[in-house]
Amino acid sequence: QVLLVESGGGLVQPGGSLRLSCSASISFFSLYSMDWYRQTPGKERELVATSRIGVGTNYADSVKGRFAISRDNIKNTLYLQMNSLKPEDTAVYYCRAVRSGMEYWGKGTLVTVSS
Repeated sequence: QVLLVESGGGLVQPGGSLRLSCSASISFFSLYSMDWYRQTPGKERELVATSRIGVGTNYADSVKGRFAISRDNIKNTLYLQMNSLKPEDTAVYYCRAVRSGMEYWGKGTLVTVSS
């Protein structure tokens, strides 16, 4: 059974930084494409950053230059470093694992950017 657990969310002031983690209980974690999504009430879930096998990393235009996705295939952990945070980055952040047509989601971690 695949289990994804996000952590690292919280309250931060505009301009601040946070690092999110997604701990994955997955066999062969390095073979999974991993994504970060976010969602605010009343809006669709938005793709924020991807770490795709054979493709590399990619980012939504709204976070390019501020966010960085990375992974530790030994620790089975995905990260999202978020810098220069803005109030519009406030959302619940989710990680997703994809392989062979199967996808798995964590339950999310809340990030609030406010003064």
